[in-house]
Amino acid sequence: MIRILIVDDHPVVREGLVAALEDEPDFQVAAAAGSAEEALRVAGTARPDIVLLDLELPGLSGIDAIPRISAALPGAGIIVLTAYDTDERVLGAVRAGARGYVLKGASVEEIARAIRAVHGGGSYLASPVAAKVLRQVRSPGRTTTLSERRMVLREVAAGRSTKQIARGLGITERTVKFHVSSIMNKLGADNRAQAVAEAAKRGLLR
Repeated sequence: MIRILIVDDHPVVREGLVAALEDEPDFQVAAAAGSAEEALRVAGTARPDIVLLDLELPGLSGIDAIPRISAALPGAGIIVLTAYDTDERVLGAVRAGARGYVLKGASVEEIARAIRAVHGGGSYLASPVAAKVLRQVRSPGRTTTLSERRMVLREVAAGRSTKQIARGLGITERTVKFHVSSIMNKLGADNRAQAVAEAAKRGLLR
């Protein structure tokens, strides 16, 4: 029997997933949580084999929760189940330790395939997601970093905080801080405001 922990802040989504997955003969929904913090609290007693995790959560974001859930449940496989499929979110989730990525709107059959694949020691990426990962793998890694850094710069220019940028781009706060520090160094700025002003002068915010 595959024990599953569902983490999604929408009650209707949670209830729908519980009902659908419980119909599978080899699945048991061990617990359902509305936030990453709640998932971490129930993890020890639920003892799930698989964690179905949304990325947009109140409090701790799904991306930031992945390594913490992995530490609390070292034997569990984490599958992201989300409506978002931007390159940054997909790669951020995979880098954080997710072994599956499925888009909301997928059939119960596809979600079940993902669960069984990850439980069996493999991984599962929905077709559109797999294409994004392959595209990034084929491209030089530096291109991804530069693209991500430019997106962070634009978010900084919009006045967003580190936490807001991390959540919006689907990357960790540590990654955001790394990019901001790198941007400031390259622009010879002492703070964010100076960095934005210099970037605007150089035409980097277009």
